[in-house]
Amino acid sequence: MTWTIEQRDWDDPAGAALREAQRIELDARYGSDDHEPGAIPTAHDIDVFLVAVSPDGQAIGCGALRRLDQASAEVKRMYVTPAGRGSGVATAILRSLESEARTRGWTTLRLETGTAQPDAIRFYEREGYHPIPRYGAYVNSDISVCYERAL
Repeated sequence: MTWTIEQRDWDDPAGAALREAQRIELDARYGSDDHEPGAIPTAHDIDVFLVAVSPDGQAIGCGALRRLDQASAEVKRMYVTPAGRGSGVATAILRSLESEARTRGWTTLRLETGTAQPDAIRFYEREGYHPIPRYGAYVNSDISVCYERAL
């Protein structure tokens, strides 16, 4: 499958639809809508938002970066539609986010995923992210699993 990865505004309708699909999926996995211990990303705190688009124009995945400090950022809202999974698009989005981070001078990416997301855990570990202690808003969250990668 071929796709393009485009930088879009946080409020882009296709991106909003992907984030809503992710929320619905996570609500089902966790059995509630109480599965995000940190601050919910907004247009005001997201520095980069990428959307992967299939050749027929369908948005099939997304990912974002939120700056943490001068040297690091957090990966947010990584999501690929069920139809796009296994195609390599998630890796392409993540590598594009890493490239965007490097252009901004960030040397470290961190992220939080959850205990009910073993597929995400496997993905990040396969892509070179290593477990770290829970940080920031996730320190006291029993459902959080945190990762980091030096760029």
